Amino acid sequence: MSEGSQFREHSLEVGRRVYIETYGCQMNLADTELLLGQFRRCGYEPVRDPAMADVILLNTCAIREHAEERVVGRLGDLYRYKARRPDLQLGIVGCMAQHVRDRLLERLPFVDFVVGPDAYRRLPEVLQESGRDPYIDVRLDRSETYADLEPHREAGVRAWVTIMRGCNKFCTFCVVPFVRGRERSVPAGVVLRQVQQLAEQGFREVVYLGQTVNAYHDGEVDFATLLRRTNEVPGLLRIRFTSPHPADMSEATLEAMATCAKVCPQVHLPVQSGSDHVLHRMARGYTVEQYLRLVEKLRNVRSDMALSTDIIVGFPGETEQDFEATLRLLREVKFDQAFMFQYSARSGTKAARWPETVSPEEKLRRLREVIALQEAIAHERNQAWVGKRVEVLVEGPARKKAGWTAGKTPQFKTCVFPAPQPPVPGSVVTVAVREANSHTLFGELAA
Repeated sequence: MSEGSQFREHSLEVGRRVYIETYGCQMNLADTELLLGQFRRCGYEPVRDPAMADVILLNTCAIREHAEERVVGRLGDLYRYKARRPDLQLGIVGCMAQHVRDRLLERLPFVDFVVGPDAYRRLPEVLQESGRDPYIDVRLDRSETYADLEPHREAGVRAWVTIMRGCNKFCTFCVVPFVRGRERSVPAGVVLRQVQQLAEQGFREVVYLGQTVNAYHDGEVDFATLLRRTNEVPGLLRIRFTSPHPADMSEATLEAMATCAKVCPQVHLPVQSGSDHVLHRMARGYTVEQYLRLVEKLRNVRSDMALSTDIIVGFPGETEQDFEATLRLLREVKFDQAFMFQYSARSGTKAARWPETVSPEEKLRRLREVIALQEAIAHERNQAWVGKRVEVLVEGPARKKAGWTAGKTPQFKTCVFPAPQPPVPGSVVTVAVREANSHTLFGELAA
């Protein structure tokens, strides 16, 4: 899956009140919806303003550099509410809580609870007991999927559905197996009932989530079969998933993508590096040649397939030749989008024990170069849509153009167009693309 800092607030007005800020990836956003469902069932109401809350939670991410400093700084800011109201409870949940519990408590002695991703089930009831000592539960649970709990989602067009938790890959740079545990899948029947309910509630698109989402298997149903069954849900228009692992992309999944009309021609396929030497040190489980063969297969599934990826530069042992190999791979694959990062060590991972061989200045140079190249490629890819018509699932008003409407194409490209009478969110319209930049298609409603 793609990562990066995100922030979301949820609102209602009455009852014992909870305020949640969410940082990180779509999995964290989905976990916040799960937490809100739990809190609502226990009599809490979400609020937009932390000053109105009885409980303040930060749902955290441990994946990216400086995440801990950002959370510590934000909690320090939020402490002013607790200073005025000592009965207010302030806590940390999520991946960072799992990863750096002791360090957080040393730096933030006023925190009331630290709860990892497998310990959400009883959190609202525990907080109502309000003991004097901080409540801590960061135990990993190999069986916990929260399959019986219903998330609380705000109305919208797209719904995120977690179908599996944890990861078995143990890439040398990644903390996910340590903070989210081993892979376990939500039963297919539970997933499909949830999708049916979402379609009945007006959601038009579902995005299946998992750290290695295409490794899904509940003991009877594999990922390809789940896609086929989801394709049959009435009222649903589009199906997406993130993030698949290249080593788990089976022929059955490729066939399901080719034959299921609702599965979108868009895949986020993290490659991390274009060097076999670096991929081996990362323990990614594939070579550049194998990755390129998979790209060819995906583009044979649909000629209009859009591909995005993750890139890390400056990994321990990465030479200039390794970096040049990554640039060559970008030029060859021509990704529609990429999430690009400098390597930063994560405590507890294997790579964190290795000496850094790339200076901070050189990491920054490489990152800037890879970003510049990818921006040019993305511009080229989007320019290819100029003069064509695209089907846009309407989401709402465009953020930067007053009087314009925004939505997503099947390739998950943002498309904006003027609409004096805006189409209803969730409707699908045909747009003739007139212009494009690296990030957005611009067009007009087609006759």
